[in-house]
Amino acid sequence: MRRFRPNVVVAGAAPWAEDRWRLVRIGDVVFRAVKGCDRCVLTTIDPDTAVKGKEPIATLARCRRWDGKVWFGVNLIPDAPRRPGAIRVGDPVQVLEQSDADGPLR
Repeated sequence: MRRFRPNVVVAGAAPWAEDRWRLVRIGDVVFRAVKGCDRCVLTTIDPDTAVKGKEPIATLARCRRWDGKVWFGVNLIPDAPRRPGAIRVGDPVQVLEQSDADGPLR
């Protein structure tokens, strides 16, 4: 997971569920999903040894490739009209709005 450099990791959701999320509450903070996250070559570099490889991009590319990019995760921003706050490890995640579209937000 360190190779992906995530700010938030959600456990318990179905695989690729985040593709459909549009509005999400984490703890007391509401976030808007603004776009899918295409993954760069940095994920192929071991953060401990700096050894370069082909994974995990090679595996993800077999099932998560659109527009010539490999997708994993979404970019969230705090929903401006709502009250800002902080999130913490263990906060519940609630999907408030979702789409029926397949594939990552672009």
